[in-house]
Amino acid sequence: METLLAEPLEEAKRELFRNGFLDVEVDPTLDLFAEINKLKKEKNAVVLAHYYQEPDIQDVADFIGDSLGLSQQAAKTSADMIAFAGVHFMAETAKILSPQKKVVLPDLKAGCSLADSCPSDLFDHFKSRHPGHVVIMYVNCSAEIKAMSDIICTSSNAQKVIESVPADQKIIFGPDKNLGKYLIRKTGRNMVLWEGACIVHEIFSAEKIMKLKNRHPNAKVIAHPECETQVLELADFIASTTGLLKYTINDGATEFIVATEAGIIHQMQKSSPQKTFIPAPPDNSCACNDCPFMKLNTLEKLYLSMKYELPEVSVPEDIRLKAKKSIDRMMEISAQAGL
Repeated sequence: METLLAEPLEEAKRELFRNGFLDVEVDPTLDLFAEINKLKKEKNAVVLAHYYQEPDIQDVADFIGDSLGLSQQAAKTSADMIAFAGVHFMAETAKILSPQKKVVLPDLKAGCSLADSCPSDLFDHFKSRHPGHVVIMYVNCSAEIKAMSDIICTSSNAQKVIESVPADQKIIFGPDKNLGKYLIRKTGRNMVLWEGACIVHEIFSAEKIMKLKNRHPNAKVIAHPECETQVLELADFIASTTGLLKYTINDGATEFIVATEAGIIHQMQKSSPQKTFIPAPPDNSCACNDCPFMKLNTLEKLYLSMKYELPEVSVPEDIRLKAKKSIDRMMEISAQAGL
């Protein structure tokens, strides 16, 4: 009887998973690290983990990093399937760069407050109100927004991308207003900004960071440019997530106050076990320096998504081609700038 029921039971679980019912039970006795590694081989799959994922997911991943870098690394592999432990726009980017590969996301509800703050219909109307502007959009946006852009940028190359545009050319920048304000100060360009933001990077308290700095006078404050201006003004160093990690490895300081999503501290501690990393405090008592969307992914969901090859993330081909064009333009500019 068990043999007869096994296949229908698995198909029922697959349907539950396909439709977003992610409470499919996983045998608690399973060694999920071993099972995921076995699935990698069986399905010729590669696992990508963003720096903001939980430590277990980072430890089982083939590649760990920022969103675009991960998609670029996956595109270079011969894998048939990409399991992207990140958020939805990141999985879309992987599909844009690897259309022949199946891309799965452990939890389809893992969205992004920043990407969601810029719906394509509203942005289309916004563009129409600013004719003659070059559209430069931060990579943390949907495939539809990438397709509506002239150039995509990352937090590490955004300044060079902006500076590549003629000084008399008007620019729309989005979706992150805080990153946009930072870049206006860095480049002197008076850009039109879309009013989007990341809920994690907006929540840090400058007042609490100053108090923390008083208790740790030798600690350096490091911050992601998605943070608000008053936080960035306190920072000793501002950079992308990868840039912050590299800085903590190479800098002589032994204490760092980290103003970005706390998941990166796992890699910082692994790279510099002799150093101390203190997550920057939010302006309330909640654990708001953890991204609630990133943390929807779990080791169990990663295992299930690889096993059932679901939920699958797809991008319509017309959107994919337009989005890839804006990414390719960024890569051309980065190559010319020697980045």
